[in-house]
Amino acid sequence: MSLSALAAKLFSRQFALFITGGLICALADIGLMQLLLQGGMQATLAASAGFAAGLLVNYAFHSRVTFNAAANPANFARYLCVVGVNYLLTIACVAAAGAAFANPLAGKLLSLPLVAVNGYLLSKYWIFK
Repeated sequence: MSLSALAAKLFSRQFALFITGGLICALADIGLMQLLLQGGMQATLAASAGFAAGLLVNYAFHSRVTFNAAANPANFARYLCVVGVNYLLTIACVAAAGAAFANPLAGKLLSLPLVAVNGYLLSKYWIFK
């Protein structure tokens, strides 16, 4: 795939839906975490519950809205693999920026577009194909 073809795919309506789903997922994650914290739940448990909720919202949104695919165990297993890969990519960026520039936040910020593009392409061509 040429660079111009990749750019055309990334600036599509479907990619915009993918990013929108990510934002909705983030709101569900953070919103549930905050709600549980206000209810007195311990922080790591609240963060874990928010993460799980966001993950499920993200999968449901992308399967139904972004890629119009039936949700099934095989797709969900592939989705979890991509979540794991994107997590490792994020950690690698954070560690590299921390080591090179003493700035882990720079690595986190760098990882965001990488994870978005990686997640979109793997979703389109592997998870929900």
